[in-house]
Amino acid sequence: QVQLVESGGGPVQAGGSLRLSCAASGSIFSDNAMAWFRQAPGQQRELVAAIIRVPTYYADFVKGRFTISRDNVKTVNLQMNRLNPEDTAVYYCAAAAIPMSPWGPWTYWGQGTQVTVSS
Repeated sequence: QVQLVESGGGPVQAGGSLRLSCAASGSIFSDNAMAWFRQAPGQQRELVAAIIRVPTYYADFVKGRFTISRDNVKTVNLQMNRLNPEDTAVYYCAAAAIPMSPWGPWTYWGQGTQVTVSS
């Protein structure tokens, strides 16, 4: 059984920074891709960034501002800099059950953490 628990969300002013963390428990190994998604009110969930042993994907809207990293096999972080109100969303951590599969499918999901950026 895999569980993902996010932390680090909260309110921040535009231009500020936040660091999200995702702690996995269970059968997650270094070759399992992990990712951050986000979902704003009324919007579809979208992929923000993904990583296996190194980053494999950044969405265009976060390139140069967000950095995904993997502290160890079971902890993935998302450093978010120069935040703007459009980044307001619930951010979800996800993991793929199939090894070396950078595009998922994303079998496991966390509960999400709210990020609110005020102008």
